[in-house]
Order: sequence, then C-alpha cells, then structure tokens
Amino acid sequence: MKALSKKARLNVIGYILLAPWLIGFIGLYLIPSCMSIYYSFTDYNLLNTPKFIGLKNYIRMFTKDEMFWQALKVTFVYVLVLVPFRLAFALMIAMLVNKKYKGIGVYRTLYYIPSIIGGSIAVSVVWRQLFGNNGVFMSLAAAVGFPQKTSILGSPNTALFAIILLGVWQFGSSMLTFLSALKTIPNSLYESASVDGSRPVYTFFKITIPMLTPTIFFNLILQIINGFRVFTESYVITDGGPLNGTLSYVLYMYKRAFNFFDMGYSCALAWIFVAIISVFTVALFWSQNRWVYYESDAK
Repeated sequence: MKALSKKARLNVIGYILLAPWLIGFIGLYLIPSCMSIYYSFTDYNLLNTPKFIGLKNYIRMFTKDEMFWQALKVTFVYVLVLVPFRLAFALMIAMLVNKKYKGIGVYRTLYYIPSIIGGSIAVSVVWRQLFGNNGVFMSLAAAVGFPQKTSILGSPNTALFAIILLGVWQFGSSMLTFLSALKTIPNSLYESASVDGSRPVYTFFKITIPMLTPTIFFNLILQIINGFRVFTESYVITDGGPLNGTLSYVLYMYKRAFNFFDMGYSCALAWIFVAIISVFTVALFWSQNRWVYYESDAK
C-alpha cells in the first residue's frame, strides 16, 4: 500500500507539472481545432450564428474559387524554389564555418542572426524599401545604365522572387543543424579517401552527402512546412500583389476570414492546407528508405 501510495503521489506530481502544457494544448489547440472543423461546414461570418451547409465550402473551393488555385500556385512555387536554395546555401555556409579558426564562433553567430530577425515585420518593411521604386536595387540598375520603369515588387513576374530571396536569407537554423551533423562525420572517412587520391568533389558526393542525408531529411521536412506557412513577408511587402502574384495560401486564408468575414470558408481552406502539408510529410517519410542513410541500418 505504501509503494502504491508513493507511486500515486508521483503520478499526481507529474500531472501537476504537465498541467500548464495540457491546459494550453486543450485551450489553444484542441478546442479551436474542433471548432474550426465544425465551422468549415458552416456559413459563418463572425457576427451571425453559424449555419450548417455541409460540403458547400469545399465544393466552392475546388469548383468556383479562382483565387484558391492562384494562392495554391504561388505557395507551391515559393516552396519549390525556396527550399532547395535555402538548404543548399545553408550547407555551403556550414561547410565554410566548419573550421577551427580563431573567431569562427563570431561568424557562426553573424550567419545565424538572419534566422532570428528575418521573419519580423521590421525586416519585411526594409525589404520592401530595398526592392521598391526608390530602393537600392532600382538605383543600382539605373546607375549601371539599366533604368527600370517598374520596380521588382511592382511586377507580378519578379515580386515573388524578391520574397523568396528574403526566405533564402533566413538560412541560419538549417546551417546550425548541418554544422552539428558535419562534426559527427568521422575524419577517418576523409583520411581514407585522401589516401586513395579522391578529389574533394568525389568526397563531397560520396561521403559528406550520404552521411548528411538524415539531417537533410530533417531540414527538408521543417523547411517545407515553414515554406507553406509563409505569411508575414507576403502580407507586409506586397499584400499579395501585384495582380495576386504573391498571394500566399495563408495570406488568402487571412483575407477570407478578416477582410471578407468569411470565417466558415476560411476554416475549410485551413483544413485543406493541413491535408496538403500532411501529404507532403507522409510522402517524404515514405521515400526516406530510398535515399536516407542511417548508420544503424548498416549494422
């Protein structure tokens, strides 16, 4: 009985310590998620009582809403261009700072700073000024003899790539992950390759990349999810323009909910968004056996 009561006391202590997170999860995630599922089947404008309409929001989304497809297209282009460039740039910088030079820690910190401030409203405002009509890039183009009538952000063909560039600049977190993984690769592998006369390009593709595939897989999932969630940059820099050329999916959800007060439809958009991210995540996990190398699998 004493042992049982001691175990019960430990369980109570555990639940008490878990309570803040559990309350937050239920109040901020579980209940809102359940309400969102219900609202996605209703006609709800935040003012009136929700009216159940079944699958009409979803049918409208796929058959009548051109902006849904535009937002989806913009977001897919953003993710498909951003993720490879961000990961490649992060790996390149990680390899450069994976040295034992004096003061190398300062450089690592400086390279990480963009990830801390990169997604802020202040940086987005600065980015808008840099690529705007009177920005640095327009001035440089005019100075070298290429005056432009329309700024980079003023054209639907180039505005999205300016936002992608801001996303690539936020490579710090991926860089640190790659840096940690690079330090775990045994030097004996590189020494053996050097004895055999292997060139750096060969060792990179035959040793470094295979040993980094678990880290690449991890970063790939995180960056795809973060890429799909782009909002601040699109909202602050261009507000989805010009001609909806930078209208991200999350920004479109926001506008449907709070500009048009179409909360029921916005909730339906949100759950399609969850389904899209889930499909990508499941597909990546399904494919990892084909290209991800784990040392434990080789034993």
